[in-house]
Amino acid sequence: MFKKILVANRGEIALRIMQTCREMGISTVAVYSTVDAESIHVRYADEAVCIGPALSRESYLNIPRLIAAAEVTNADAIHPGYGFLAENAEFADVCASANIKFIGPTAEMINRMGDKNTAKSTMIAAGVPVVPGSPGLVTDLKEAVETAKKTGYPVIIKPTAGGGGKGMRVVHEESQIEKALNTARSEAEQAFGNSGVYIEKFLENPRHVEIQIMSDQHGNTIHLGERDCTVQRRHQKLIEETPSPAVNDALRKKMGDAAVAAASAINYEGAGTIEFLLDRHQNFYFMEMNTRIQVEHPVTEERYDVDIVKEQILAASGESLEGRQFTPRGHSIECRINAEDPEHMFRPSPGKLQVFHTPGGHGVRVDSHCYASYVVPSNYDSMIAKLIVTAHTREEAIARMSRALDEFIVVGIKTTIPFQKQVMHDTVFQSGEFDTSFLDTFRFEK
Repeated sequence: MFKKILVANRGEIALRIMQTCREMGISTVAVYSTVDAESIHVRYADEAVCIGPALSRESYLNIPRLIAAAEVTNADAIHPGYGFLAENAEFADVCASANIKFIGPTAEMINRMGDKNTAKSTMIAAGVPVVPGSPGLVTDLKEAVETAKKTGYPVIIKPTAGGGGKGMRVVHEESQIEKALNTARSEAEQAFGNSGVYIEKFLENPRHVEIQIMSDQHGNTIHLGERDCTVQRRHQKLIEETPSPAVNDALRKKMGDAAVAAASAINYEGAGTIEFLLDRHQNFYFMEMNTRIQVEHPVTEERYDVDIVKEQILAASGESLEGRQFTPRGHSIECRINAEDPEHMFRPSPGKLQVFHTPGGHGVRVDSHCYASYVVPSNYDSMIAKLIVTAHTREEAIARMSRALDEFIVVGIKTTIPFQKQVMHDTVFQSGEFDTSFLDTFRFEK
């Protein structure tokens, strides 16, 4: 087992990883930028190293500084969390070269699944359903037009690298494709340093359902059910739940088997997520694989009574999953609490937290790095907390979440809490009969 783990991240996920390490008797090293000097993860860790200024590329994305911090503190492993360098093959490779264990998949695995075009080819070979579209990257306008005609409009142009909706363009007719292709390439190059794009059939109003998998170094892979991430705004997830109200036992088995096959196809190691699109006819299609822990992992943890971070560390240290069983119970929902103003198009709302009071009670969990007087910086992601509830049924979980949101008090900045309160009371959300267009028609009442 590892003696000391450097956490190459910040905020709530850094603190979350350190909490598990402390329970396992593993020392931790925090890294931080100058603007994060007062963050709780810095105080909580056994050691802390400043790795640069606020700008991400000079701190949390700076591989040489992270490796230097690990070496100077004698850390024998690095946990990347999510975001930043969590799915960066070069970082995983450099860690290996420095004889520091990267807690996650190898560089080869990240490359095979991080590039969406390569991932799609791998899934086809593994027999996993994929969305119809271009067999590879689209290199010019003529190929794009021919592919779109063959696939059938509408189509979506996607970057082969990155995520979060950047570089995506939906095209409904041929006259739109040239502009969309150029824009998608330009955005992809700016966001990910890779202008490669491919084309897929645009599934109108599907559900976004993902499967949590865990793999060890001995060829064993299991899945921990599905998470429904359909409530999104501009491809950004806002509310997640498990189980999905759209998935029955038979479909769950099919999707779970497909996810296990996907991970097994690349001899995967660690925690990962296979993301699917689910249409109204219960057909599902591989969308992408996230080769890291997800923001929404707590809903799976609560439903399956499992510490996924601990499982990551165990897998990285060589422990086997053989014979392990995890039994689901109840229903869990997560709301991402963001420092954003829903009254003004969800614009960022950084600033000082004058009051920060979190809810409690049975079945309520809050993952956060914030506290009263903490200053939410404008330099990073706007999420300040994750609120997770668990109950026997979906109806009870919605009621519990509504109650917990009422008790969550944040003064000093705007947050998404009022918006999420309204979603919990929305009859369409309560029915479970919604798709990714849900927020297109949802009207936030000021």
